[in-house]
Amino acid sequence: MVGFKIDILGINASPRKYGNTLKLLMVAVKMAEKLGAKVKVIHIYDYKIEPCIGCVSDDEYACRPPCPLNDDMNKLLDEVMLARGLIIATPVYWYSIPGQLKNFIDRLTALENMIVVKGRSLLEGKVAAFIAVGNDHGAIMTIAHLMITLNSMGAIIPPWALAYYSRKGDALQDKNAILDAANIGKIMVKMMNLTPKDIEWYEPNIILDEIIAEVRETIREYERKQYWERKRIFSLRNNARRQIAQER
Repeated sequence: MVGFKIDILGINASPRKYGNTLKLLMVAVKMAEKLGAKVKVIHIYDYKIEPCIGCVSDDEYACRPPCPLNDDMNKLLDEVMLARGLIIATPVYWYSIPGQLKNFIDRLTALENMIVVKGRSLLEGKVAAFIAVGNDHGAIMTIAHLMITLNSMGAIIPPWALAYYSRKGDALQDKNAILDAANIGKIMVKMMNLTPKDIEWYEPNIILDEIIAEVRETIREYERKQYWERKRIFSLRNNARRQIAQER
């Protein structure tokens, strides 16, 4: 794996560089900086990111860096690879993330799919946290979507790894929002200090024959114990079916 050049990559997914999304992201990265982290912020609307064309569905081994699409995403893949952790800050567009961020997330598959190519996702072990901003409902749904996706790609999600703001006005005047954002910076640094850099988490080649045999035997034992209870339920079900057939 490429050596880390920075600790935290802040990813601003808002086209408005003066808005609340970047404000809260900057609170998080400034706190991380004060705790000794080396940080960098990128604005993904500054880059051309085409939609994923699904190479992995044609050939699993074709989905890998560098991505075959000729746009700016390979530059961003390099940025992600050089970072130990990611803070993704996004506006809420109709209860979810904007299209530019969706393209970015989809294209991260080139790093995640290295678990097929070389046995390990290149996102595995990176620490991730999330910020969502929008003047409507959907911030938590947006964060949940991002958490599930990044965790499925191998990222570590520490406790309290979220902040959101769902009102009009200046987010920097909202005590809870700025406190949550500042704690993201603190939590990211703490988790990176607690977690070895090169630990391997997911094992794609575990030999499972013995475990499967033990699970099957355990399930058979439960089945034997519950046989008469379930037989009564099946009997009631069959009687109901016969009654419905007679009524027809």
